[in-house]
Amino acid sequence: MTMAMTTAATRPRAHCNERTRASPMTPPLSAPRITRHGDLSTIELATGAEPAASVIWLHGLGANGDDFVPIVPELDLKALRQATGDVRFVFPNAPSRPVTINNGYVMPAWYDIFGFGGRAGEDEAGLRASQAAIEGLIERERTRGVPARKIVLAGFSQGCAMALMTGLRHAEPLAGLMGLSGYLPLAAKTAAERHVANRDVPIFMAHGTQDPMVPIERAEASRDALQAMGYTVQWHAYPMPHSVCPEEIDDISDWLVKVLGA
Repeated sequence: MTMAMTTAATRPRAHCNERTRASPMTPPLSAPRITRHGDLSTIELATGAEPAASVIWLHGLGANGDDFVPIVPELDLKALRQATGDVRFVFPNAPSRPVTINNGYVMPAWYDIFGFGGRAGEDEAGLRASQAAIEGLIERERTRGVPARKIVLAGFSQGCAMALMTGLRHAEPLAGLMGLSGYLPLAAKTAAERHVANRDVPIFMAHGTQDPMVPIERAEASRDALQAMGYTVQWHAYPMPHSVCPEEIDDISDWLVKVLGA
């Protein structure tokens, strides 16, 4: 069986520029714990007992919520706590479903992929079902005392698509949207469906110049579409494939401190 896209999900570490920032003293993190909301299970960890902000971080195709948990200790958590108080990181697990581009193989996926580059169309029903599930996670954070303006939606690859799609349509202002190595789904419908509440939402997009899974041209087209609608996009490109690298993690950390501390 040809598994054309399974590697699009994983988050291998790439080497771009070497990290120059001195490692700060990392505040203690809670042990990861499993929770459930609706049909989604999540992995959670926090910098303290009473989080004032939340980051909901969505994985890519074929991965799971564990994928980005190891990134959290690499962030400048000391600066983040000084800017906004304690932070809860929520890593949902996507439901498993057959993925067309992988010959119907069942794997964790936020939506089906019919072909490379979106040329075969998009799984609108799957996208909207996952959007509803992610909206449920945002609402859960609100019921736990975190206002929408202190919630960041983040994601890698398919997770990037879901973060952008859900965040732009959310009915309350969010702290920010972070899209890594992904693209804007249902782009032609975004202008009509976006909510005015997030017209000024900060957007961070980052991509590898050597990405064979989601070519950087698709990400650049998404960036350009967002800018054409009036959004301010902080754009980063790194010499890496479909992955993350230390320089990117530093840029993510700085951005989180900025938007959650606002």
